Amino acid sequence: MAKNALGELAAKLSDRHILIAADLKAEVLDGLDVSVIAERIASRHKDSTTLGVVNSEEVVSIIKEMELDKAPHPIEVIHKAGFRPAAAEIDANYSISNNEIERSDGNVGAFVSYFRSRLDKLRKMLEYRSNVTGLLASIDGIKSYTDGREVTILGIVTSIIATKKGNIMAVIEDETSDAKVVFVNGSFGSSKDAFDRAGTLVTDEVIAVKGKIAGELLIAKDFVWPDVPIKQRKEVKDDFAIAFISDLQVGSKLFLEKNFSSFISWLNGGTDRMPELAGKVKYVVVGGDVVDGIGVYPNQDLDLAIPDAYMQYKVFFNLISAIPDYIHIFVIPGNHDSVQRAEPQPQLGPELIGDFKAENVHMLPNPSYITLHGIDLLTYHGTSLDSVISAIPRMSYSNPEKAMIELLKRRHLSPIYGGNIVVPSKNDNMVIEKIPDILHMGHVHKNGLGNYHGVKVVNSGTWQAKTEYQTILGHMPTPCVVPIYDTKSDSFTTIDFGAAP
Repeated sequence: MAKNALGELAAKLSDRHILIAADLKAEVLDGLDVSVIAERIASRHKDSTTLGVVNSEEVVSIIKEMELDKAPHPIEVIHKAGFRPAAAEIDANYSISNNEIERSDGNVGAFVSYFRSRLDKLRKMLEYRSNVTGLLASIDGIKSYTDGREVTILGIVTSIIATKKGNIMAVIEDETSDAKVVFVNGSFGSSKDAFDRAGTLVTDEVIAVKGKIAGELLIAKDFVWPDVPIKQRKEVKDDFAIAFISDLQVGSKLFLEKNFSSFISWLNGGTDRMPELAGKVKYVVVGGDVVDGIGVYPNQDLDLAIPDAYMQYKVFFNLISAIPDYIHIFVIPGNHDSVQRAEPQPQLGPELIGDFKAENVHMLPNPSYITLHGIDLLTYHGTSLDSVISAIPRMSYSNPEKAMIELLKRRHLSPIYGGNIVVPSKNDNMVIEKIPDILHMGHVHKNGLGNYHGVKVVNSGTWQAKTEYQTILGHMPTPCVVPIYDTKSDSFTTIDFGAAP
């Protein structure tokens, strides 16, 4: 990576008639935005009339300038007189349960194992559904029956097409065979309902289908998703609150640092806005994209206020260090963070954390399960929301909670393989095996709240102002809006730190 950066810098400077001295080592550029460094070098040599040469000393001095430009500064914390946070009197009670982050060589065997794992896990869920009856042991078993026989099969959806007659045909397969399933347009009763819902099917999800055999086809009467059963509300003894945030994009020119500082001030009792709720916050869950990153998309350097990935993280940790130490903070990465892009993603590593240390701050993989005083919380950055919103009719970025509910129905955080990068490992660790009480995501920069079968669904928006790309696409982000769950009322309150109190 560093060698490529050195070559890139040489190429950018050659156009400006500037050469790189032999003493400049590739490691000096590791984690930095080469475009910004090139511009600073060119600026220093702009008045030169001869061929310029830049050495290691000059590059190091430029890097130090960049660090000083955006070095973390102390956060001023104001405490209002009389602020007595109730959460400070409550003992932290949390546990973290994560699947091992597996690596894969990406060969055919890895893909087979991955989808077999998905099918096995979701098959067990479907077999327990009361409305899945007459299930064949395998799709190949259809060959044992004659036309007109009603059967139920289970498998992975591999393709979906609309036929000339306006029907929907899906191919589903298991380890033994595949079957063409037709959902008939203009049918009645359960068959009509099945046709309507078939319009929301996506590839690579697992379903069970009941229908009648008709030659090489199965005429669908009904189909079932793995889905989540209805959950009863959990009684929680302790009276506290959980704040959900994500997509800070620290390092971006559009990071709303003053507004985020207002949120931190609120947690410290520094404002008159809902002080009782501020004092109840015991946990903060950060759903990824804590920094804007380096080289995530073309020409990103033009959008960066901090062109150094390590400095971005320093600023982030400096900010959250001002949160009271009785509040526990759980941080997962997102697609902008400097870890592997493929999901599941490992937690932020020591090279990014640096010398930051705090017993109340916990680095977790993406996704992660957290149990807080008996409340089961599943937090996932939400990269798959892009493919779900694109594939399923009536989904939109305006209502991310609806797309999140579709993932609950499918019991999978990323059902469309290839929609975002997922490791084809031995186990499909994106299956929602444990049903959460709260499902939390970010990524789409839009707040959303919902409830599905007793599972509370929350998308925590962003701390970045509207980007040019979002303007082109017509997205309307909701920056600086914090959803806060109160255990006593079993409800969410949203506080807008972008608006006047």
